[in-house]
Amino acid sequence: MKPETPAAGGGRRIALASRLASILVGWSIRRPRLVLALALLAGLAGCWVVATRFALNTDVVALFPEDLPWRQTEEAMDRAFPQRTDLIAVVVDGATPDIADRAAAALAGALEAQPALFHTVTRPDADPFFRRAALLFQDEAELRATTERIIAAQPLLGTLAADPSLRGVARTLELLAEGLQRGEGDPAVLRPALEALATTVEGTAAGRFAPLDWSRLFTGKPPDPLALRRFVLVQPVPDYGALAPVAAATSAVRAAAARLGLTPEHGVRVRLTGDLVMGDEEFSTVFGGAITENILSFTAVAFLLWLGLRSGRLIFPILGTLVLGLPITAAFGLLVVGPFNPLSIAFAVLFIGFGVDFGIQFAVSLREQRYELADRPLPEALVAAGHHAGEAIALAAMALGCGFLAFLPTNYRGVSELGLIAAAGMLVAVVLSLTALPAWLTFTRPRPEREPVGYAALAPLDRFLARHARPVAALLLVLAIGCGISLAWLRFDTNPLDLRDPHTEAVSTFRELMHNRDTTPNTIDVLAPDLPAAEALAHRLAALPEVHGTVTLASFVPEGQEAKLALIQDAADLLGVTLEPGETSPPPDDPTIANALAKAATALGGIRGGLAAEAARLSAALQALAAGPPKGEEGRERLRAALIPGLETVLGDLRLALGARKVTLETLPDALKRDWIAPGGQARIEVRPQDLSDDYAVMARFARAVQTVAPAASGPAISIQASSRTIETAFFQAGLIATGATVLLLLLALGSLRLALLALAPLTLAGLLTLATCVAIGQPLNLANIIALPLLFAQGVAFKIYYVVTWQHGERSLLASPLTRAVLYSALTNGTAFGSLAVSAHPGTASMGLLLMLSLLFALTAVMLTLPALLPLFAPSQPAPAEGRG
Repeated sequence: MKPETPAAGGGRRIALASRLASILVGWSIRRPRLVLALALLAGLAGCWVVATRFALNTDVVALFPEDLPWRQTEEAMDRAFPQRTDLIAVVVDGATPDIADRAAAALAGALEAQPALFHTVTRPDADPFFRRAALLFQDEAELRATTERIIAAQPLLGTLAADPSLRGVARTLELLAEGLQRGEGDPAVLRPALEALATTVEGTAAGRFAPLDWSRLFTGKPPDPLALRRFVLVQPVPDYGALAPVAAATSAVRAAAARLGLTPEHGVRVRLTGDLVMGDEEFSTVFGGAITENILSFTAVAFLLWLGLRSGRLIFPILGTLVLGLPITAAFGLLVVGPFNPLSIAFAVLFIGFGVDFGIQFAVSLREQRYELADRPLPEALVAAGHHAGEAIALAAMALGCGFLAFLPTNYRGVSELGLIAAAGMLVAVVLSLTALPAWLTFTRPRPEREPVGYAALAPLDRFLARHARPVAALLLVLAIGCGISLAWLRFDTNPLDLRDPHTEAVSTFRELMHNRDTTPNTIDVLAPDLPAAEALAHRLAALPEVHGTVTLASFVPEGQEAKLALIQDAADLLGVTLEPGETSPPPDDPTIANALAKAATALGGIRGGLAAEAARLSAALQALAAGPPKGEEGRERLRAALIPGLETVLGDLRLALGARKVTLETLPDALKRDWIAPGGQARIEVRPQDLSDDYAVMARFARAVQTVAPAASGPAISIQASSRTIETAFFQAGLIATGATVLLLLLALGSLRLALLALAPLTLAGLLTLATCVAIGQPLNLANIIALPLLFAQGVAFKIYYVVTWQHGERSLLASPLTRAVLYSALTNGTAFGSLAVSAHPGTASMGLLLMLSLLFALTAVMLTLPALLPLFAPSQPAPAEGRG
């Protein structure tokens, strides 16, 4: 192939960049104190801006523009039902339904007294309507069995209702024992009751808190797990300018729970979950180990800089330049863009990446010039270094700017703002690398080099790749095609849960709720013009195989009420006087209670037959508590706390349920109506999934199925799918724009389309290798690790440009040249700095660290294997004209 000489235009443009860089360096080293003073003032001004204006908007929804259709649908739902936005779910689990209920009521009362922290505090399961209509929501067969059990327990209920104290409980047990001695009662029904009572009394005697679930005694079966759970929904006042927007609210909830004694020792567990809480926990996880990780990372980077540069006189000015540039870039972001978002805050990672890279390029070039111009003074070597490294740095910076600014026109605000800030930071890094860094070096005065700076041992590899260029190129092409095919299995996971530590309270609680059909948050909401329209649409949605069921306001009107009310009325007629005695016995004193317990123990001890063992066990436990003070008195008080509050709740609920009345839409509680009918009359439909899995594909099918019937739907499954499409489109658009702009830039600068395309070939291979490795190890792209792609572009383009420009200058032993030292240690320092993230406890951060390491590894490997083979094969050009080389 005939050697290709660079076009004159390309040579002149490269020469111009070299001259400008050398002029800038020369001006700076002649006025080092002024340059450093200006840089220091700029850095201090940046620090002042950061200190006074720093703001962080941690609202992940704000990463997407409000004019997107799915965002507008969500906004419409939020406007219709503002009380349902930004909720924290306080999950209260109790040892018994009564304990859970009383704990939730006490907690809600304490939180309602703090309006500065909570807009609203509600208990969706506490309205008396649900207790009054509880029996109506059973099917007719179940209701018939329930009323029969209640009627059968009438004698015992009468005693307990007339005397709801330990004395009344003891008297009831005595009557029960007498009936069993006469052969009355069903042992199969009574055995669980006696065992449950014995467990409670024994635990109380042993000093444990062992409350009795009275509802189990009447139903004859253990309660549904949901019956032991209550919810307090709080709408906090978030501060999105803080790392943890609802930290004050969550701290208040936990403090109130502790103050009220809502602890496992008292039979209560309080947990918090919801998007806001999980977001707070996520930031806590991310920043929890950040100090240690950053110290280790900084130490490792400094060590690698030492290996690469071998001189503190070079290393400290590079680090100092980074320290100056970072607050300047941050100040630009705050002044021009506004508050940082969870993605744009990553500008610091990108700035460190190309800041270190530019600094190393200049420092290695200086070392080369100090060797070649060993007998010349330092200022001359600095100007020469600026001439040789400046053009590559400037060209790389312009290509990086194209890559970062390509995100500006996309709909993914998170990375568009990151791109603008990173582009500004790149400009800051270039200017400081060509001004402050050489000015600083005039004071540290690096020593002349005694040996060549490059890697002479790699010269044979250069020659091997050049001699076998065609087979190497063919192998690389096959490798690229194979990697490209594997991308069919690449997955983009936008499920926020997968980015969070599954062991934190909020995430583990959220996942637990997801796997219960009645509490899953992965529902979809649809807004209909009115309730009749909502009912019609709900029927169509319920027919979908991906849908388990739908809920509207009409769902709270029980079916078959006439027959059910008749059964309830029959039971109420028989039990009315029993549950509503004219007067109740006065509270007993402790001696009376002790005497009653002793009599019950004696009566139970006389039981023979099939229940003898259970009765004897309960008798012994009661006898222990009937003992005299102080142990017996303390135990009796614990027994009262374990039995009586629950008894009073069950009797009250039973009275309320037996007073049920016909339910209509008009008689539903106003609070319930507000959650389902908007002020403007629109009706909400809640669509529940058939498959409770949080798998991405499952939620995608559910979302697509619902949207075929109701396109204007919203909810987690919808937003995850829509945000995924928005992000994918943004990166695809940005990729096309960045590639086109970079090719055009390189074409104009290098004067050769062939060289421009060759500069991008290793980047393409590195990208394919990175993504194919993600497929192989099962690592999906996500909202966290996708940040690695702009960095891959940044470092990849820079590495390739350095080698192509060096090739155009006439260097044919690329791997043996000093440039390889600069590229190698630039990649190693960045890989170490970013790779430290891979050990983070936060899954999203860890995946980002892993992808950053992979991308840098493949960017380095690709450039060192491809260009030494491809450049001799496709661009065996002669050295550029003298004016282009200096």
